[in-house]
Amino acid sequence: MTTLYRLLTEDDTSAFCHKVSEALSKGWLLHGSPTYAFDQANGVMRCGQAVTKEVDVPYSADLKLGQQ
Repeated sequence: MTTLYRLLTEDDTSAFCHKVSEALSKGWLLHGSPTYAFDQANGVMRCGQAVTKEVDVPYSADLKLGQQ
């Protein structure tokens, strides 16, 4: 069993919520608290959420994490 980790990020819009919701619908689990910070270079608030998932495939750096 392999534990995969992803950090989902996006501007503070509904796109972020959809990104996290899609990951949850594919079996990813929330890991820790979300983060929220001002991106001064682009003048927007950005959100982040870590997610993890247990899979039955060996880890490889070539894995497409979003497709797991």
